Amino acid sequence: MAESKILEKLAQKETDKEKIAAQVIKKPDLLEVILEGLNAKPARVKYPCAKVIRIISDQNPEMLYPHFDIFVNLLDHENNVLKWEGIYVLANLARVDDQKKFEKIFDKYFAPICGPVLITAANVIGGAAKIARVQPRLTEKIAQEILKVEKAKYKTAECRRVALGQTINTFDEIFVKIKNKEPVIKLVKKQLKNPRPSTRKKAENFLKKHRLIPSE
Repeated sequence: MAESKILEKLAQKETDKEKIAAQVIKKPDLLEVILEGLNAKPARVKYPCAKVIRIISDQNPEMLYPHFDIFVNLLDHENNVLKWEGIYVLANLARVDDQKKFEKIFDKYFAPICGPVLITAANVIGGAAKIARVQPRLTEKIAQEILKVEKAKYKTAECRRVALGQTINTFDEIFVKIKNKEPVIKLVKKQLKNPRPSTRKKAENFLKKHRLIPSE
């Protein structure tokens, strides 16, 4: 597909983003066009470009790694959708981060956990599991960041309850790799009294799975 046509094609709702991503992977010269598309004013252009980049980050993170700083800059973007895409992509790039770039932006990446935007925090908490799996040396540090959810300041108490549910999901994925498990166990046990039913259930399932309470 010609470079001049790819953004026009992406602007069409029926366009298969998976196919476009596959084409970009086969023809790397198209990547620059997609990256530039993130700066387009029309949402019908920039959001599909973000979707294609997300797919590429899943399938071929090596291709995006040279552009690491672009995604770091998205963490400060005024557009939350693009910010969330930056969070997602950086988590995928962690698995090819042979230059240890992620460690330099560690604090910046995890800062949203403290609030105030729930969805941004949830995206970071979700990304944390991916990062810990591929960069185990950071697991303890990541766990400490996720534990901050308990005292985070979101817009409502219900937002914190939702975030705590996401936190349990992430801890479940990386629990075996965490050395200092006691703070994690303490947080999860507290959620047995969480007013949100789904979060209570996640806490119960976590504790049973890891044999921290008797299973039925």
